Amino acid sequence: MSERLPIVLLPGLLCDQRLWRDQARDLGDIAEPTLPDLTLDDTLSAMAARVLDAAPERFALAALSMGGYVAFEILRQQPQRVTKLALVDTSAGLDSPRRVKERLAGIESLKHGRFFGVTTRMLPQLVHSRHVQGPVGEEVRAMAKRVGGAAFLRQQSAILNRPDSRPLLPSITVPTLVAVGDSDVLTPPSHAEEMHRQIAGSTFHVFAECGHLPPMEVPDQTSQLLRRWLLA
Repeated sequence: MSERLPIVLLPGLLCDQRLWRDQARDLGDIAEPTLPDLTLDDTLSAMAARVLDAAPERFALAALSMGGYVAFEILRQQPQRVTKLALVDTSAGLDSPRRVKERLAGIESLKHGRFFGVTTRMLPQLVHSRHVQGPVGEEVRAMAKRVGGAAFLRQQSAILNRPDSRPLLPSITVPTLVAVGDSDVLTPPSHAEEMHRQIAGSTFHVFAECGHLPPMEVPDQTSQLLRRWLLA
């Protein structure tokens, strides 16, 4: 058997290692997965530096949502270490004024009250309507509770202070996959299409009947897609 490929799987806001659990298992025959903890730092540069300190010398990099922002920072710090890139349900641009206002409101409410994690009102923004009731929705809420309020504040601070990564896109030369759920309302397909257009030679995939979290919503499809990307 040929040597397994090192792959780093970066989670999103309020996500832990559960996000990529199924892919780490499914790709175990061809890949050696690392699942970093992005809950410990309040800047993207610190998150990226922590990932790089623990990562293999060269690795494929798959990232979802906030993890994508960290992936762009890794490409700023040490691009020569990344062999392949998968950007899943993320965006290279900055938040809209409305989204900034929502993030600030969430931070302010947490400072004055208890952390409720992913609420019933918030869940439809994260997963397709077919998953709001049932095991996927329950696991998303449990995951957010495990991450907790203090980490949520650190992550939101990092996100709010992130740079615009759109100027970086044309410089990406490694084999790149851009994928998005067709029903993602947080980072909609238009954001993914913009990245695909700006990254030369990238491939583009849309998950049907899927929201913001394909690794949990459509785990088999996500694993199959990443397998093709890794072996290409």
